[in-house]
Amino acid sequence: MERATLGGGCFWCVEAVFEKLEGVESVTSGYAGGHTDDPSYRAVCSGETGHAEVVQLAFDPDRIAYEDLLEVFFSIHDPTTLNREGPDVGSQYRSAIYAHSDEQLETARAFAEELEAEGLYDGIVTEIEPLETFYEAEEYHQNYFEKNPTDAYCRMHAAPKVEKVREKFDENVITTE
Repeated sequence: MERATLGGGCFWCVEAVFEKLEGVESVTSGYAGGHTDDPSYRAVCSGETGHAEVVQLAFDPDRIAYEDLLEVFFSIHDPTTLNREGPDVGSQYRSAIYAHSDEQLETARAFAEELEAEGLYDGIVTEIEPLETFYEAEEYHQNYFEKNPTDAYCRMHAAPKVEKVREKFDENVITTE
């Protein structure tokens, strides 16, 4: 197994998408990129800790490539909006890739540069840095969309992202629930 750590807005939405992909064995919501040890959700939301809401994936690279994860990641959020995704505003909602190796770091940077060169995005602001520390979010944040599918936020924001991935990446999406 390899790991990938990605932030693209509220971790509930990002988690909901990646839980559906073949080859992704687990998805854990958490916090990365900050300067406070063991932050709480409340502290992260204050903007004072410097952390981003992220998900950490355990994936089988023989079943899904890191580049495929990046393709899905960039398709489900706006990587050109600084500290914002949809209705969520604040540095904790920034677009971020926290690499687990030099290879991931180089791949992510090259991937973002290629998207810009192809004209798919103009002005990608995604933070691409080595992962220093990942802190697991509180239990009630784990599998949030799966546990709360009728929650208004989930219906309005997570569900459309899941549906978009099902349509666009059909061969990589788990089709049985």
